[in-house]
Amino acid sequence: MLNIPNPNVEQLEEIERLRLRLEEAEAVVEAIRKGMVDAVVVHSPSEEMVYTLEGAERPYRLLVEAMQQAVAVLNSKGVVLYCNLCFAEMFKMSVQNITGCAIDSFAAEADAMLSDILKNVENKSDHKATATLLRRQDGTTFPAALTASVLPGERFCFLISDLTQQQHYDEMIVSKAALADSEIRYRRLFESAKDGLLILDKESGKINDANPFMSELLGYSREHFLGKELWEIGIFSDKAANETAVRTLQDKGYIRYEYLPLETSRGLRVEVEIIASAYREGRHKVIQCNIRDITERSRLEKKTHEQASALTDLDHRKNEFLAMLSHELRNPLAAITNALQMFSLQKHEDPLQSQARTIIKRQIGQLIRLVDDLMEVSRITSGRIHLQKEQTELNSIVERAVETARSLIDQHRHELTVSLSPQAIWLHADPSRLEQVVVNLLINAAKYTAEGGKIAITAERQGDGAVLRVRDSGVGIAPELLPRIFDLFTQSHRTLDRSQGGLGIGLSLVQRLTEMHGGRVEVSSVLGQGSEFAVHLPVILNPAAQPQLQVQVPDAPMGLSLRVLVVEDNKDVARLLELLLKKSGHDVRTAYDGHAALEAASDFRPQVVLLDIGLPGIDGYGVAKRLRQDSNLTDVMLIAMTGYGQESDRKLSHDAGFNHHLVKPADFAKVLKLLSTVSQTQPK
Repeated sequence: MLNIPNPNVEQLEEIERLRLRLEEAEAVVEAIRKGMVDAVVVHSPSEEMVYTLEGAERPYRLLVEAMQQAVAVLNSKGVVLYCNLCFAEMFKMSVQNITGCAIDSFAAEADAMLSDILKNVENKSDHKATATLLRRQDGTTFPAALTASVLPGERFCFLISDLTQQQHYDEMIVSKAALADSEIRYRRLFESAKDGLLILDKESGKINDANPFMSELLGYSREHFLGKELWEIGIFSDKAANETAVRTLQDKGYIRYEYLPLETSRGLRVEVEIIASAYREGRHKVIQCNIRDITERSRLEKKTHEQASALTDLDHRKNEFLAMLSHELRNPLAAITNALQMFSLQKHEDPLQSQARTIIKRQIGQLIRLVDDLMEVSRITSGRIHLQKEQTELNSIVERAVETARSLIDQHRHELTVSLSPQAIWLHADPSRLEQVVVNLLINAAKYTAEGGKIAITAERQGDGAVLRVRDSGVGIAPELLPRIFDLFTQSHRTLDRSQGGLGIGLSLVQRLTEMHGGRVEVSSVLGQGSEFAVHLPVILNPAAQPQLQVQVPDAPMGLSLRVLVVEDNKDVARLLELLLKKSGHDVRTAYDGHAALEAASDFRPQVVLLDIGLPGIDGYGVAKRLRQDSNLTDVMLIAMTGYGQESDRKLSHDAGFNHHLVKPADFAKVLKLLSTVSQTQPK
């Protein structure tokens, strides 16, 4: 305060006037600060001067309008009173449409109201930037940073920054960092890979990068590969082949080669596998070739292939050997069988001779089964078993099988129980092959059951199927052998003091034939307590009616003699067969080769020819065809008597003109039965 010693009245009045003017000026300044004054009028003795605030405000308005950030002035209720052009552009609205809008209408999330920020700044001068999500008029959203400040007159200023570009920039930085990491990892893999890697330009096909293993594989430096095409490093034979491969890659994007030969810098040969693919690397298209050394793999594959071929050849030769062995065994068996038949024709046979003949007959039967098993080996392994299916009845199959196996069962004095179904069980099956299944199971039971033991066979209907069971009280099957019991050549342990015989083929054949009929075979056994085999077969649910056939077997009248030509290169077999036929009252001629057979037939004009297949000169097929062409022999009965008994052999004999096909050693009773069917009206 101004200090005047002993002021007079005039001085005091002047001081009072100055004080009032000062208070008035302070009030004007406060009003201006609070935005309550738009103009100031100044009085002077000579004139009145009016001063507006526009001049002072204009530079600041221009600054706000030029800002790259959105600015809005709000009242205390959050209503926009003013916004700059950037704000309008940010929200894609006009300034006029924004003015008067609630600031909350620009929030993208209902639980993030912008007006809530005003409450946080009422007692503060400003508010730190807050990240939030805002919404434009078209519905799109964008991230933003919002800063609020307090203005005079209960107003607030919002400053908004669009973070989209900043986010893109951050993402770009992160992406670049990730790309750099990826490139580091790729390079690490590229450098450490144990396959050769070549990177080629897709357009030119030239190599622009090679990894260290490529140098290790072929013995050349990395620089040796760069700028070359694949044919220049030996991958393709010439440039044309190289260009063809590159075009294929350009079209399909992928190509693969195996067992391509390459030569190293030391002249060594390596075989490689190449997998090439085309892809884009940045702005460029490249080809990546993965080259793997398969030299050792190729060597092992070739060795395996050679071993497989050798095994296949060995298996083929084994089958041929077994077939030939069984054929060769049939000739001596035929001679022995015929000789045995001669003994049976003797009258007043000595008891000792009768006993010996019975033993020989039994052992010959065993030999014949072994030979038949040998033939089945080749059929099983080559898949040449063929079924002749027809409607047949299970009980009759079991009865025939029991009759076939009866001699072996009786030999061991086994107690056999047969239980058949009271109703007929009809199957669509090959009766001969199913009989073979049952016979094999019975023989297997007889071989492994001690003398006096028990064997039981049952046939019954179960639901939509039939079940055939063969049980025995024999030695049983060891647990470790059960999983392999149906494998070829599998047998229980043999002891030196008791061999059960057989070749280990029967049960394998049982399983194979059963499966070919759409069935299955199961086995259960306890060691020392016997075994049970169960054969499950599908049945015919609605069998066709079976006609009652009147079968008449003509009896050969006494004294009826046929002209029979025996053609056999084994003279013992031929001689014994000739003796048997003559003993039966027939007129017999014998020939030992194909040419002699044709000459004898032309001269003798036989009614029946018993003809071997494996003859010297002209084989049996050739002889049969020529006989069929002879007009004088059109009605002759041709019977093949041979060691070849496979289905293919039977078809060949049928095609050659044979009427019947018998496999050695043929049962002489069957021969006589066929002879009895020859018409008595045939010319003599």
